[in-house]
Amino acid sequence: MRYRRTARRSRKTNPKGEPGGKQMAERSGSDHYQRRPGGAGWRRADSGRLRHDVETLTSIRPPRNADHPEALNEAVGYIESALQEAGWNAQRQPYRCAGDEYSNVIAKVEPPQTAKTVVVGAHYDVCGNTPGADDNASGVAGLLELARLIAEELNSGKLALTKPLELVAFCLEEPPFFGTEYMGSAVHAASLAREGVPVELMLCLEMIGYFRQEPGSQHYPNPQLAERYPDQGDFIVLVGREQETALVEQVHRIMAAAGTVPVEWVCFPEHAELAQRSDHINYWLRGYPAIMVNDTSFLRNPHYHALSDTADTLNYPYLAGTVDALLHLLRALVAK
Repeated sequence: MRYRRTARRSRKTNPKGEPGGKQMAERSGSDHYQRRPGGAGWRRADSGRLRHDVETLTSIRPPRNADHPEALNEAVGYIESALQEAGWNAQRQPYRCAGDEYSNVIAKVEPPQTAKTVVVGAHYDVCGNTPGADDNASGVAGLLELARLIAEELNSGKLALTKPLELVAFCLEEPPFFGTEYMGSAVHAASLAREGVPVELMLCLEMIGYFRQEPGSQHYPNPQLAERYPDQGDFIVLVGREQETALVEQVHRIMAAAGTVPVEWVCFPEHAELAQRSDHINYWLRGYPAIMVNDTSFLRNPHYHALSDTADTLNYPYLAGTVDALLHLLRALVAK
């Protein structure tokens, strides 16, 4: 296992409980986090739109799980419409599973020049009958907000892509199909491999909306990690595999430089249980680099896979800060 080689430090939050601010102390070495980066062209993610996306997805009844294809189809319709309204050409990638049809939703921009593709994805289904706010309406909301912001910058001429960018909303990440070929991400990764599409990086947005500022709000599976990382649950973590440590460190540097949310990273052996918890694994299986962006899931959020995983439990300013950091990353990866 590889991780940041700095001791855990406490820090303060600003009075509004938002990420950054003058009162936030230095932590994990030399990183400083400020309220928002300045400079021409910076666009902050909209907390209100993020909340609306999460509330809309969590209000779908019956729950958007594999037993209710009609609910999943309603979620697909919402995601597809949101992408199209933002100016993307969104298309469904249908496939069959257990006698029913399910779909991924794909939106992509391809510049004239040939280059490796960057994929950003999030699953929209839920575990059992849970509302699935953090898991994973937060990830889908982040995906949709990224789509809006990127489209605005492309249309205004502030951004020009030099590499293909593919945004994907996945189906069937949750049990009973987790770890099978019927995961939407497995279907998508297989299609890329079949078509010979080279992938520079896949970013998996998995639970990115639950943050706490109280000391002791962050938990760890072992003392080794607890000694190295903050005990306040107010950061986002990048999870990768050991052979891609240099890539994870690079992504961390770029996202942390945005100054919009505290960012940590950790790399596990590929088959470690904590490394295997979402859609990114299907890209690893195809030989593609992939990183999970995560709020540490059940190590922080007591509502994980519970009926209490509702929209009102999320921290939307922090979710917006995470989206801004991802936007900063994508500018560096795929734009000029």
